[in-house]
Amino acid sequence: MATEIQVTMDAADPARLAAFWAEALGYVVQPPPAGFETWEAFAEANNIPRERRNDYSAIIDPDGSGPRFFFQRVPEGKTAKNRVHLDVNAGLEAVDRLVALGATKVEEFDQGAMGHWVVMLDPEGNEFCVQGKH
Repeated sequence: MATEIQVTMDAADPARLAAFWAEALGYVVQPPPAGFETWEAFAEANNIPRERRNDYSAIIDPDGSGPRFFFQRVPEGKTAKNRVHLDVNAGLEAVDRLVALGATKVEEFDQGAMGHWVVMLDPEGNEFCVQGKH
């Protein structure tokens, strides 16, 4: 049996980055715990100060098969290239949609039989690739 994983990303704005990745991956923002209509209601009930309410966010696969993505606020900005990145197998037609959502297209590679992909940056500068065919 495989071990379940969670992908964790540092962020300046966890809610914004979660919203981007939810749209990019076909995920949804994780609903609040049972008994709460909204995350705001959960925060109020748990006396979370307003300035701390965007410290975390998470997205989940609505089908329950993909990993959970967790976004945590950190004080420092991104300073170097990612050592690990996501490859999004959405097809090259997704590139324009992702740019409209706030991503940046960096470079395109066509390696014939090896594949075709576009290197992109999410709204906070994290590298990822979009895989596809011509």
